[in-house]
Amino acid sequence: MNPFIVRRSLFFALAVLLFSCNEEKISNTDFETLDKAEIVQVTKHDGRPFDSGAPADGTRYYNPGPGGGVMMQGFYWDVPAGGTWWNVVKSKVNQWSNAGIEAIWLPPCSKAQNGPFSMGYDPTDYYDFGNYNQNGTVETRFGSKSELQSLINAAHGQNMKVYADIVLNHNSGGALEANQYTGTNTYTDYRGIASGKFKRTQHDFHPNSYKNSDLGIFGGFPDLSHSVPYVQDWLWNRNNSVGKYYKNTLGFDGWRFDYVKGFEPWVVSTWNNKIGGFSVGELWDSDVNYLEWWANNANSTVFDFACYYKMNDAFDGNNLNKLNDDMMWKRNPFKAVTFVANHDTDEIWNKLLAYAYILTHEGYPTIFYQDYEAWLSKAKLNNLIWIHNNKATGNTSILYTDNDEYVARRNGYNGNPGLVVYINNSNSWKERWVPTNWNNTKIKDYTGHSGWYPNTQGNGWVKIQCPPKSYSVWSPQ
Repeated sequence: MNPFIVRRSLFFALAVLLFSCNEEKISNTDFETLDKAEIVQVTKHDGRPFDSGAPADGTRYYNPGPGGGVMMQGFYWDVPAGGTWWNVVKSKVNQWSNAGIEAIWLPPCSKAQNGPFSMGYDPTDYYDFGNYNQNGTVETRFGSKSELQSLINAAHGQNMKVYADIVLNHNSGGALEANQYTGTNTYTDYRGIASGKFKRTQHDFHPNSYKNSDLGIFGGFPDLSHSVPYVQDWLWNRNNSVGKYYKNTLGFDGWRFDYVKGFEPWVVSTWNNKIGGFSVGELWDSDVNYLEWWANNANSTVFDFACYYKMNDAFDGNNLNKLNDDMMWKRNPFKAVTFVANHDTDEIWNKLLAYAYILTHEGYPTIFYQDYEAWLSKAKLNNLIWIHNNKATGNTSILYTDNDEYVARRNGYNGNPGLVVYINNSNSWKERWVPTNWNNTKIKDYTGHSGWYPNTQGNGWVKIQCPPKSYSVWSPQ
C-alpha cells in the first residue's frame, strides 16, 4: 500500500478492454505446431499448451516446471464488497492451477476499521477473519472465516501456495484513551476487540517506554511498536501468535509485508526466522541499492520497483535501452519479485510487452488479477506463463538493445536449453541475427507469432524475427 494510490479512470479501463478485444488472437494452429516429442498431449486450455504431465481429461493440479513459479495477485483495489470475494477467488483456483500459477497472494484477511467496506489495510483485530460482529459487520469485505479457509484448502488441493498480506506497521479502529506518552487522547485502546487476542494499548504504540519512533508512520494511524516484548510475543513468539496462527491454523504458506518502509528490516527477518514460509516486502522505491539492502537485512524477497519503473520508461517511453539499467533481479534474482501492475500502481500501458519481459527473465514474476481476468488476452498470458515455467531457465545475457528492439538470452540450466526473447516496440516487423547456445539446431517461436523454423548455424548464430508492438520467444523444438 502507498499513500498515493494510482487508479485508472473509467476511460482507461474501457480503452484497455477495447484494445484487448481487438488485438490479434492466438489461433489453435499456433499451438498445434508444438513438437510432439516434447508435448505429448497438445491440448488447448485457455490458450495454454499442457505439458506431458497433463492427464487425458485435460485437467491437472499445478506441477512445478524447470523455470520456477508464477504468483497471481488475487485481488485489486475495491474488489466487490458484500463478502463474496473469497468465493470468487476459489472459483478461479482450478483454472489458475491449470494455467501454471504457483501461488495466490490474498489481501489482508482480518477485520479492519472500515468493516464491510475495508480492503484490510487498516487492521483492528488480527484474529477476526469474518467470524465476530465488530466494526459494523460479521464478515469482512471478502467473506467469512470459513470461506477463507475453504479457499486456502482449495488452493492446497491444487498444489498451490497461498500468501497472506500482513500489515504490521499500523493499526486502526481502537478506542480513545488518555495517552501518558503524548499527553493527549489517542485511539490506541484495543482491549475491547472481539477475539480477545493481542489486546493493545498506548504502551504498544509509538511513543512508549521502549522507543519514541521507528522509520515511519502511515496515514496518521497508531504506529505499532515492534520493540515492545508484548508485541513481539503476539506477532511471532507465542504458540498462537499472529504468524503461527496464520501459518499453522489457517494454512498460509507465505507473506507479503505491507509498507515495510515504516519499520526496520529486522522485524521481517525475525518473523521469517520464527514463522518461516515465503516472504516479500513492499518497499516502494526505485533505488536498487535500497531494495538490495532491505532484502538482505530482512532475509526476504522484495518487489522489484526498480524493474517496474525501468519497464515503464522502456515500453511507454519508447526507449528499450532502459532495460540495460540496474534492477533488483539483476542484483539477486532469488530475492526479486517482478510485476507489471498491482492494486496500488498501474502505470505501464504496453503491458503485454512488460509481461513478455518479466515472464522470460529472472526473478519471481507476479500477474495482476485485472490484467489476467479482464484487461489483457488470457490466451497470451497463459502462453507466456507456460514459456516461463518450461523454458525460462539459466542466467540472462542481453544480446541487443536500441530504442525499439530488445533481445536477450536465457542460457539454460540442468539440461533445459533456455530461450531467446525478442521484443519489438516499433510499428513494423523486425529481423535480427543473434548468437545462441544451440549449434545446428532447429528452433521455433513458442508464442506462435512467427511461422519461421530456422536452423542455427554451426557457431550458434541464427536470424529471428518479431512482429510490431509484440514479442517472440525462441527455443529448440
